[in-house]
Amino acid sequence: MDLEKIEGSFKPNSEKKFSESKKGMVASAFPDATKAGVSILRKGGNAVDAACATALALGVCEPQASGLGGQSMAILHIGGRSIAIDGSSRSPSLANSLKYQKKSKSLIGYRASTVPSTVAVLGFLHERYGRLEWPKIVRPAVRIAEKGYKITKLQHDLQVREMKNFNKVKSKSGAKYFLKDGLIPYEVGERFIQEDLADTLRYISAHGYRTFYHGQIAKKIDQDMRKNKGLIRAEDLAWIPEPIERTPISRAYRHVSVVTLPPPAAGRTLLLVLMMLNHLPSSFLRSSKPISYHFIAETFRKAFLHRVQRPFNPHTYHQIKDKLHLERGFAKQMADSIHNKMDATLPMEEPFFGGDDTTHLSVMDDEGNAVGITQSIELAYGSKAAAEGLGFLYNNYMSAFEFTNPNHPYFIRPNAIPWTSVSPALVFHRGKLWMVVGSPGSQRIFSAISHFLSRVIDGNLPMNEAIDRPRFHCTIGGVVSIEDGGFEDELLDYLADIGYTITKKERYSFYHGAIHAVIKKQTGSGYQGVAEVRRDGTAEGVD
Repeated sequence: MDLEKIEGSFKPNSEKKFSESKKGMVASAFPDATKAGVSILRKGGNAVDAACATALALGVCEPQASGLGGQSMAILHIGGRSIAIDGSSRSPSLANSLKYQKKSKSLIGYRASTVPSTVAVLGFLHERYGRLEWPKIVRPAVRIAEKGYKITKLQHDLQVREMKNFNKVKSKSGAKYFLKDGLIPYEVGERFIQEDLADTLRYISAHGYRTFYHGQIAKKIDQDMRKNKGLIRAEDLAWIPEPIERTPISRAYRHVSVVTLPPPAAGRTLLLVLMMLNHLPSSFLRSSKPISYHFIAETFRKAFLHRVQRPFNPHTYHQIKDKLHLERGFAKQMADSIHNKMDATLPMEEPFFGGDDTTHLSVMDDEGNAVGITQSIELAYGSKAAAEGLGFLYNNYMSAFEFTNPNHPYFIRPNAIPWTSVSPALVFHRGKLWMVVGSPGSQRIFSAISHFLSRVIDGNLPMNEAIDRPRFHCTIGGVVSIEDGGFEDELLDYLADIGYTITKKERYSFYHGAIHAVIKKQTGSGYQGVAEVRRDGTAEGVD
């Protein structure tokens, strides 16, 4: 790995997709949210303060991906210590498999929602590790909600796509808040104002984050759920526990150490992918030969399948210590099992991996602290049902449970936690914090992050080039998705000839994840940040 080349050839741009700074950096999926975090850094806040402000702002200006009704997970490095934050949401106490015999109940409508955890996670992070007063953290989100922001093409397109699903909710509550006049998509560039959400955020600002779970907001959610045959009750909200601080998991990749989230998040699958790729020479991975993509595709398939076959829930079966997933010998065995043909012994069916929309933000400050938060309401616009009078969408994380096999660790039961594919990560070089990175994208999270890291570490590419390169993903069933125009016909023909099914997505496709990453330069002073070119965000820092 050539750090001089990686950091020295980085090129900022005027659109602030790629930026450099001297005293900290914020990278997120929406410009207004990035500016919210930067404003907090400028006021003397640390990385946690800035990350919480950015996350709350994203819930306002990226409502298709996150919000007060969602779930958040985090990785942070603060005071020289790395911490994994398990911010799992919970199933309602009234939830059981009989109430979800129709799969649609777990996808759309009030019964699709778990008890939201995002407010608890952000409040906990700020209370324990932040520096500024809570109202200052919430203020940027309030301002965006009351003054509005301009609808992007991505949001317009998603509203067009989700029109039918909004209308499946009998109360039309999601449509009321997030479609124009409750009927049609907003046009690109139209200003979107959220008055009820602004009032909710003001109340949380004035009374603290716990009021979401114990006060007037909780009572309104209870009333809304009862009215619309939902399952969440005031007792569920009152019982929401604090997020759990877990010990992160880590493994070496080439000359760096990658630190990420343990179960119920999917960091161990990201690490298994990297451990398997570690057995291939860097020169082979950066060669772009057709056979190199075959080996990467098989790595994705085998790592993802192992996750499906060995689900692990730290809240159940405590006696089980699942170390196999991260054993170096196992990773070598898996890598050695890849041959010149597609492995026909792997299943050709595709398991359900949950939602396709989430968001990630990365922050570093000039004190050596870093935060990566991946938060979601699961599917785009979540359950399509919104909290009456409160202005936010309920998630549809109930879809992430198992409903037919009682022996499954994530079988639906009262107060259970959902399975998730998020895996935000910290990267260290010679023991020093170098990068914080993450992505949304369900099962594509592993492929997006690992491909990005490989292009930087194996390919010696600066982050701006690594993020711009065409994306590649392979499912367990052998379906290879590529960005159209980004790969040679020779490669596609080769993969098709040995058994893969090829699907083409638009160049810069929404489908292939969204990297947001920040680097603390090791070859000089300052920071570099990138925001996904496939979405609406920016990276911006403090000088």
